[in-house]
Amino acid sequence: MKIWGRNNSTNVRKVLWCAAELGLAYEHIPAGGAFGQVQSPAYLALNPNGLVPCLEDEGLVLWESNAIVRYLARQYGAAPFAPGDPRAFAVADKWMDWTSLSFSGPFRDLFWNLVRVAPDQRDDAAMERGAHQCAELMRRADAALQGSPYLSGPDFGIGDIPLGCIAYAWFSLPIERPSLPALEAWYERIAARPAFRTGVMTGIS
Repeated sequence: MKIWGRNNSTNVRKVLWCAAELGLAYEHIPAGGAFGQVQSPAYLALNPNGLVPCLEDEGLVLWESNAIVRYLARQYGAAPFAPGDPRAFAVADKWMDWTSLSFSGPFRDLFWNLVRVAPDQRDDAAMERGAHQCAELMRRADAALQGSPYLSGPDFGIGDIPLGCIAYAWFSLPIERPSLPALEAWYERIAARPAFRTGVMTGIS
C-alpha cells in the first residue's frame, strides 16, 4: 500500500489517521506543496487532478480523501469503526461529507490568510468571514455532540475523521473561539488517540 501526500494537508491527514487507526502498513510518499511530484506524468497517470491524497492498494488507485477513508474502513475495518449496518454507516458518513462540503471554503479563507499568506497580502475580510462561518459550523457539531460522544454515534468512527483533522488546526490557531463544551470534550477524546497523534498532529503550516 502507498499513500501519496504531504502530512500538513487536512485531506492527507484523514487518510493517514484512518490507516493508523486500522494498523495498516504502508509506504508514505510525500507529494504536493513543497514536495512537488503532483504534476509529473507518473503522478498524473494515477491522479489526473494533480492533487493529494492518492492511494495505491494492490492495483487499486483511489483519490478523494473521503472515498479513500471509506474504502480503507470497509476493506480493513470492522464495527464500530466501520459499521456493517448501512444505517449506522450512513449516520457516520453524513458527517464526512458535511465537514468536507460545508467547511472547505470558510476554513480555507481563515487558514490560508492566517497561516500561509504573508501579513501584508492577507484578505482580512475573507479571513474574518471564514472565522465567523467556521465558528457557526462548529456550533452545529457541538449541538450534535451534546447527545452523543462522537459524531459517528456512541463509538468513534469514520464520521469523526474529517472534522477531527480540521479541529486540530482550528484549536491550534491564534483566534477567538466560542465556548463549545461538547465539542471541546470530543476533541480531547480524539486527541488522546495514538493514531490521531501519529496521523494528524504534525504541526500547523
